[in-house]
Amino acid sequence: MISLTGKAALITGGSRGIGAACVRMFAQAGADVVFSFHRDQDSAERVAQEARRHSTRVEFFKADLARMGPAEKLVKFAHQSLGRLDILVANAGIWNVDDLPIEKMSERDWDHMMAVNLKSVYSAIHFSVPHMIQQKSGRIIAISSTAGQRGEAFHSHYGATKGAVISLVKGLSTELAAHNILVNSVAPGWVDTDMSKPVFRNKKVLKQILEKQPLHRVATAEECAGPVLFLASELSSFITGEILNVNGGSVLCG
Repeated sequence: MISLTGKAALITGGSRGIGAACVRMFAQAGADVVFSFHRDQDSAERVAQEARRHSTRVEFFKADLARMGPAEKLVKFAHQSLGRLDILVANAGIWNVDDLPIEKMSERDWDHMMAVNLKSVYSAIHFSVPHMIQQKSGRIIAISSTAGQRGEAFHSHYGATKGAVISLVKGLSTELAAHNILVNSVAPGWVDTDMSKPVFRNKKVLKQILEKQPLHRVATAEECAGPVLFLASELSSFITGEILNVNGGSVLCG
């Protein structure tokens, strides 16, 4: 039922996890896709090969989106490769596995988290929006987190970035509405991805996590990519400024 045939999408952080699931799902829905990766080119090539089975154009581009220059080059590459830019999924991000109390959090820890998780979202949107304004249409979906809604003890800088992403989405939704650009967010809870695997290896911690999950499991990457696809599709044509929570009922917020 969901079709993105004829649409051009840019997905940041598309070589693994939720981003990779989005690349595959968008291609299956008919979209042409450019996605970024930072380090693992082998993973990027595998994702692209899998997505190309659906006979759409899929390209990838190496970019450190913590800096404005590479973000500008990425958006330019996407627009030149696909001829237009209809959808931006701002997904690239990091999470620190080890607990980091605020009194031990260095300036470098703080700045790196802000650059990768927040500045990357700002920069991708900053360079994508002019193309969408010119087209008089667009969809922007930023990946936030339940941590942005309830905070995250010992990972407070991570929670701060995701809370800022939520606020950015809400502000831009009204700012860009006149240009027919819809801006929303998907906020996952715990997801079974490479980023979370080090946590899940600790059986005691995993047990504690699952005890707080009404569905008694964590999400798959595909279960997060599906709501992103929905927000990119015509089925969500009257939704903007919303945070779609994908957390299995673990954090109940509107």
